Formats: sequence, structure tokens, C-alpha cells
Amino acid sequence: MTDGARILVIKLSALGDVVQSFGPIWAIRRHHADAAITVLTTSPYADLFRACPDIDEVWVDPRPKWCQPGSWLDLRRRLRGGGFSRVYDLQTSDRSSSYFRLFAGFCPLGRRVAPEWSGIARGCSHPHADPCRNDLHTIERQAEQLRAAGIVETPFPGLSWLRADVSGFGLKGDFVLLAPGGAAHRPAKRWPPARYGELAARLLTGGVTPVLLGSVAEAAAMAAIAAAAPGTVNLVGRTGFAEIAELGRRAKGAVGNDTGPMHLLAVIGAPCVVLYSKDSDPALCAQRGARVALLRRDDLSHLTADEVFAKLAEIGGFAVDDG
Repeated sequence: MTDGARILVIKLSALGDVVQSFGPIWAIRRHHADAAITVLTTSPYADLFRACPDIDEVWVDPRPKWCQPGSWLDLRRRLRGGGFSRVYDLQTSDRSSSYFRLFAGFCPLGRRVAPEWSGIARGCSHPHADPCRNDLHTIERQAEQLRAAGIVETPFPGLSWLRADVSGFGLKGDFVLLAPGGAAHRPAKRWPPARYGELAARLLTGGVTPVLLGSVAEAAAMAAIAAAAPGTVNLVGRTGFAEIAELGRRAKGAVGNDTGPMHLLAVIGAPCVVLYSKDSDPALCAQRGARVALLRRDDLSHLTADEVFAKLAEIGGFAVDDG
């Protein structure tokens, strides 16, 4: 690639995958040291990408529906007008692969104007052609994709740049983060709120403050947990990605379902216990970090608070009170 090139990285969602894309983005930045790097993402993650020092510009994907030809034409004009010499499709979905076709076309002399493309779009210049790619964990799959495009080294994601002031939460002493949320359409991935309440009460007995993280969509479950364990700090709807990261750096540990915030906390380095049901395969999507433990049951209601507390105490380095 020549100096002054423009590079597009596509990463649309979701939080766990976005967090794990920062290793590849670091590698792309170093491989194209003099290029301008643009990320195409969706609105929930735009500010997170803007905070990353390896990224020069962030575009928000309008995600046009198939019945909106005008919106597709607008997107095509923007992509073609970006002057990109290479695209790294880290989403590798049907939608992101369809954007390869938006670039397709020929100039009057018959030369293709589509940029080089790393991904799985049919006909792209740097395909990730491993037939077993879907059996790889996200981190290994993305590293292999970049190797196929000439980028040899892809490090573990680093988020040292993601900072926030959390003094306003008034947390003092040891605390443990609890993330009881998850996708609304996949309730089997959630440990029951009553179990979180039991764990919170156990933490309080040991002098550790439980701190609840989640969006307003989890407000009812979080209120139930806080009611079951008075003294729990409920931060429902008050934490963005940067606040979660900063709290993770200071926490004694974290417990949560297989959900995006646990990916963020794991990468930050918080001691994490992540709870898996049969609805998730950790071989493909497990949280990665220096201190991560997974507990898995086909039905998460069969997992006890004592088991979770024991694992948390083990990786977090605090004593288990058996009295």
C-alpha cells in the first residue's frame, strides 16, 4: 500500500465482538502506518471507536433495509467516494459482505474500481478461505483473516486508552461488579435474579459491596437483586463503556452472564466469572483476559450462588467465609 492510503474497517456490532476487534485494529494501524483509517460501525459503538487512538474517522452505518433503494444508493455513493484502497471486513456477515458489491463497478477504461478487500465476500482480493473459520474463536478467526491479508501479528486487544471519571459513584472499599443482563430474546443465557441476590448478600456479609451494571432494559431484574441484598449499589443506566472499563480496573472481581460488558471487563483485566448455559458455546465466543473463569450448566438455574462465590473468591484472591 502507498503512503497516504485510505483504509476502511467494517465492524458493525456487537459489544463483545467490537471489544475483540481492537487487537486487529491495532495491527491494521501498524501495517498501514501512514494511512488514514476509517471505521464503519453502528451508532451504539461510534463513540467507543472514536476514543481509540488508532482510528482517524468513524462513520455510522445507516443499515438500510432492503426495501429502501434510495438509502442503499446513498451508502454506495459514500463508500465509493471514500477513496479507500483496502477494506478490512471484520464483521464478515451477509450485510457487510453485501457492501463489497456496492463498490463494484468499472471505470470507462474497463478497470475495476473496487478496493482490495479482506473478508469473505465472493470475489474479494484477500479472502479468508479457511473452511473451518466458523469453528474458530473470534480472536483466532480475525488473526487468521489478517494473516491472509499480509498482516502477520495480531495482538490481544488493549484498552488502556478507555478512561472515565467514576468518582461520582461514591464507591469505597472492595466491590464486585455484577452484570445480570443479556439479550432479551435469549433468556436461557441469564442466571436468575434470585441467584444474583443470594450472591450479592454473600458478598455483603464478607464486607464486599456488590455493584450492579446494566441498561434500563434490565432495570426490573436489577431492582429485584438490590432489594434482596440491601447495601447493593445499583448503577442501572448510569455506565457507558468507559465507565465500565474504569470500574473494572478497580473492582475486586466481576460476575455476569455471557454478555458484552463481561467481554469488556475481561479484556480490562478484572477477575471475571462468566456464566454459560447450553445456549452459548464458549469455544467460539468466550470472554478472554488474564483472569477469566467460566462456569457452565445446561440450565443456569441449577448453578448455585455458593459455586459462583467460590470461583470468584478463587480468581479474585479473597477468602471464602464458610461460617
